[in-house]
Order: sequence, then C-alpha cells, then structure tokens
Amino acid sequence: MADDLEREALLRREYHGQTARIAWSELAPHFAAGKVIHVADELDLVEVAVQLGLDNVARFEAWTASGAVALLSDTVAGQLARENAHLWAVVAPPWVLVQNVGETPDTDLSTE
Repeated sequence: MADDLEREALLRREYHGQTARIAWSELAPHFAAGKVIHVADELDLVEVAVQLGLDNVARFEAWTASGAVALLSDTVAGQLARENAHLWAVVAPPWVLVQNVGETPDTDLSTE
C-alpha cells in the first residue's frame, strides 16, 4: 500500500513538472499517430495522467463512458490546426493528454 501511494505521488510530481502549454503545430505529429487524448475541462489534467500511469481501468472506463476523456476527433483537430491553438499538454506514454487553456473561446474541444 505504501509503495502504491509513493508511486502515485511520484507520478503526480513528474506529470505536474512536465505539463506545459503547447501549440497545436507541435502536437500535430502525435495526433497523426493517433496518440492525442482530449481531457474535458472539468477534469484535472495531471490527475488523468496519474490515473493512466497507475493503469486505473475503472476510472478510465467511467471517464470514457461519460465522454470526459476521448481520442481527439479529426474535426476538432482541423479546427485546432486552423487556429494553431494552444493547449495544456502532458505526455503519459504512449499518449499525449491535452486540455483547452481557455484562452481560445472559439475552440470547443467537446464538440465534433
């Protein structure tokens, strides 16, 4: 149990330190490889990365069933590319998790 808590704390520190605002142009190659996951604004991006790192299947099934976590759609990716939008991102191998920064009001990542 202590090892699990230590691993969770370590992942949280690592992912928090790696989270950055990034332009869509830098994310595009990851999207082309099918590796970009959108995280809904109501979720904590780092927490989602931590749970992915812990392989928390139950939590991910709930998030995906609700649509709070999903592969980024082609439609939204096209809109992000046109705007070269900036997003929050964190790498949780092999995935890149992204979330709207809230500074591009015309970009709604929740729609397709």
